[in-house]
Amino acid sequence: MKKIIITGANGQDGVILSKLLIKKRYLVFKFVKKKIKSNKINYFVTANKTFNNIKKKFDKIKPDIIIHLGSNNPSYKKKFLYQDYKKNFFFTKKIIDYVTNNNHIKLILISSSQIFKKSNKKVTEKSPVYAKDNYSKFRIESAQYLLTKKKKFKLNATTLILFNHDSKYRNPRFLLPRLMKAIKKNNINFLIEIYNQKISGDFSHAEDICNGIYLLIKKDKNPDKLILSSGKRTYINNIIKIFNKKIKYTKLNKNFKKNFNLIGNNQLAKRIIGWKIKKNIIKAANEIYKSD
Repeated sequence: MKKIIITGANGQDGVILSKLLIKKRYLVFKFVKKKIKSNKINYFVTANKTFNNIKKKFDKIKPDIIIHLGSNNPSYKKKFLYQDYKKNFFFTKKIIDYVTNNNHIKLILISSSQIFKKSNKKVTEKSPVYAKDNYSKFRIESAQYLLTKKKKFKLNATTLILFNHDSKYRNPRFLLPRLMKAIKKNNINFLIEIYNQKISGDFSHAEDICNGIYLLIKKDKNPDKLILSSGKRTYINNIIKIFNKKIKYTKLNKNFKKNFNLIGNNQLAKRIIGWKIKKNIIKAANEIYKSD
């Protein structure tokens, strides 16, 4: 039975991925920042511990795979400060160094679409990146550091670039959970505020994204970068219209330049790991709406 360490296992992807991998009969060890209610012995709290303490746990577990999800993330209307960048990059660098010294371990480093420059075309793994803030700087430098180590030491490692994805496990501070809560409570002012922002972008169901991570684990493949995305544009205004019939909206304004967010090209993931999209963001929105 293969052993997998997941950092940031309390987050949306950590929760979904843990359940999936346990179902697939992997032995999962979850590293988290805060205590959670669980009788399972494979949870480890990392808050206020040095990496040497964490390394001892790694050494004891002897993992076959590490999935590094753990990081501070700038939620809706929250700034990502320089100290967040330093903390995230330090911990990520230590994990990459650990895998370098134990290069039988497969490493999956999670990154974000926020690293890319804005483009009217679908972005690919070769598209230019741009450190526009502390968060994208952390993601870009982490991927570059891993690539340097990978080329020198032939690591079995991949940086996965994830576009926006949601589920009922999504942190309530993010946009879609806030939106569905506003729809459920008929918060007209918030809905109009979001509607007028004309937000659009590449949105997926989180279960599809996590299934892509599982397929990469299974395959004997280690591309340098791999995009997981829906590959198509979704307009948040359309979600509002589907779930809320109480407002008589004006015709959809087709000038989306203000919030015309990136779309990812997912063809490489489809070809290399056989990834297939089974759900969509409307399904995720419906699950969030029905959840508590």
